[in-house]
Amino acid sequence: MKLKKISILMSLGFLLGCSSINPKIYSNNSPKMDIRNYLNGPLEAQGILQDRSGKMIKSFTVKMTGTWQGNEGTLKENFTFSDGKTDQRTWEIKFSDDNNFTAKAHDTVGIATGQQYGNAFKMDYVLKIDVDGKKYDIKLVDWIYLVDEKTAINVSKMTKFGFTVGTLTISFKKL
Repeated sequence: MKLKKISILMSLGFLLGCSSINPKIYSNNSPKMDIRNYLNGPLEAQGILQDRSGKMIKSFTVKMTGTWQGNEGTLKENFTFSDGKTDQRTWEIKFSDDNNFTAKAHDTVGIATGQQYGNAFKMDYVLKIDVDGKKYDIKLVDWIYLVDEKTAINVSKMTKFGFTVGTLTISFKKL
């Protein structure tokens, strides 16, 4: 009986610990983020990848170009990593209203879902990541905060089976 109670309490703690912030809490923050505007045209970004202990694994730069036709857009990303590797990703993004959207890229598993409110943007998705030749499905939660009309900061939590496996921190600059 005692073991059952402990198991239930641990499960509840795990579920409550997995709850996330609702992007709507940023509704009144400014400047207002609308990715259809911010991710339109050329952008550059610099970032770091950290492991679960906080140790920086590598740094990277990204050159991006976004194009939009109404509520549908494409964001092309070209990555260059500090270890010399490169990667490309093209996101296809579709808004269902001013706040909610879905997105897909060649290395996403399923469809990403996102919301934007005030100065914040949140996107949840699973990405197929190559680590030393082996592919892993890693859940990402991206939070991007618009600092001013040209600058945004992104913090992404990476998890597997509910455990943090890494963090991405990226600074975007609209050109």
